[in-house]
Amino acid sequence: MIRVSNAVQRHAQKLIVLFSLLFGASLLMSDNGFATGIKNTETSPSVNSEPVKPAKTGDANNVVRFAKTGAFDNDTVVRLARQLAKKPYVALKDPLPESLANISYDEYRDIRFKPDSAVWKADGLPYQMQLFHRGFFFQDLIEIALVEGNKSTHLSYDPSMFSAGEVLQQKLPTEDIGYSGLRVHYPLNNASYFDELFVFQGASYFRALGKGNAYGLSARGLAIKTADPTGEEFPIFRAFWVEKPNYDTNLIVVHALLDSPSVSGAYRFSIRPGQNTRMDVEAVLFPRVEISKVGLAPATSMYMHSPNGRQQTDDFRPSVHDSDGLLMINGRGERLWRPLANPRTLQVSAFMDNSPQGFGLMQRERDYANYQDLEAHYEKRPSLWVEPVGNWGAGAVVLTEIPTQSEIHDNIVAFWKPAQPLAAGSEYRFSYHLSWGAQPEENPEAIVVSRTASGRADIAKPTPKRLFVIDYQVQGDKPAQMPVPKVRTNAGVISNVVLRDNPATNGYRLSFEFDPGEVELAELRAELTLQEARPVETWLYRWTL
Repeated sequence: MIRVSNAVQRHAQKLIVLFSLLFGASLLMSDNGFATGIKNTETSPSVNSEPVKPAKTGDANNVVRFAKTGAFDNDTVVRLARQLAKKPYVALKDPLPESLANISYDEYRDIRFKPDSAVWKADGLPYQMQLFHRGFFFQDLIEIALVEGNKSTHLSYDPSMFSAGEVLQQKLPTEDIGYSGLRVHYPLNNASYFDELFVFQGASYFRALGKGNAYGLSARGLAIKTADPTGEEFPIFRAFWVEKPNYDTNLIVVHALLDSPSVSGAYRFSIRPGQNTRMDVEAVLFPRVEISKVGLAPATSMYMHSPNGRQQTDDFRPSVHDSDGLLMINGRGERLWRPLANPRTLQVSAFMDNSPQGFGLMQRERDYANYQDLEAHYEKRPSLWVEPVGNWGAGAVVLTEIPTQSEIHDNIVAFWKPAQPLAAGSEYRFSYHLSWGAQPEENPEAIVVSRTASGRADIAKPTPKRLFVIDYQVQGDKPAQMPVPKVRTNAGVISNVVLRDNPATNGYRLSFEFDPGEVELAELRAELTLQEARPVETWLYRWTL
């Protein structure tokens, strides 16, 4: 039996919103312990939920361009990407039949894949693949091929694999119109159910689940020109090759061909489900032009509010977010925790580094009581940890926070930006691991930030001063001696720094007051120093007016 997650319907809008965003942002980088950036002067939310514009003209008959039937090996997609980069970019135009070109959201939702038509269902394999129909915002034709041994077989569109008719009155087409994406099911939580495991649909977006998770944040193949005043470029996975899994393995492999005006690329995803579902990603990029504003291993999430930012919030739910912080382990082994924010104006932060050990958008708050949402279940959203393979060199982890007034908009982006641009005509190879789950990055001896809260420093009368409260959780045995706190800022004044035991977290509570004075933006940094050698997270925060 296949169980389709309820989160799919609730978050369908987040799947189809390929947001072009971010105007008026400038970016600076600093190595003085703070991230720096220039505040956007726009006061209105910078979320733009317009999708990629659908193609209007073209030949829909020649739909098999890449994922053809024929010989296949691990370099097939690399060769295709290399050849593609030698030619000028062509925007592929594959219009849908008129009956499907302008259907509504409800009509699109009415087109459902029949579980009994799932690929490999008849083979009794631990994986079953379903396909997404084209329509609504998903206008692009995506090619899919199945790989078995050294041969790939093009998977033609088959209307009999879909059901429709309750809302959509038009008949489904009979010609090969391709698909818009794919999803794979696996008995992740129960041996008798095939739960959704991962999805590829929309531009280069994909997401996955660990055991017990519900869909939340997404990853992308590549980010280009994020926070650029001229607009963001969204590369697209034009074709997928999915290897038939073996009976006795928990591995499934997906190959993907990436394309955009600036670059083509070949991706290989080796996916292993589990408590934390792991993706080993191998990518080869072939830039057509020099790309200076590129983001590797990008993640996209949503943060609306929490006890750290409930000003002007009228919501019965204490917290609403898919992720609550950015965790980084830099090349020196320092653990950095940056709580997320929903700022009034667009904010871009950059954390300079050399050969990062890992970074990711995390969802640490796992208590339902802190969300109180019976439908969204934010406490079940996965964290996503990125672990680079090899030396990624100099660059920065870049965090973009976009103002939003609605949880349907993803407003958080994080990725690695290399210090040097990708040269036109070059071949750029990189690899990394992605871990999706409740706790994809664990250190049994670390002292980590478990909660950040803030509010007015004086509850009796109005004051510009802010009170910050940071809870730390000790993993493992608690140190014999109290740590020594150190809080500093690059603007404003810090006062009343107090550290005390917190039995509720088997850790500590750090509190301090911050007076911004006349400034509108300040970087805050809090550290705990121990006499013993032990990893302790450094807390970073950008305060904005």
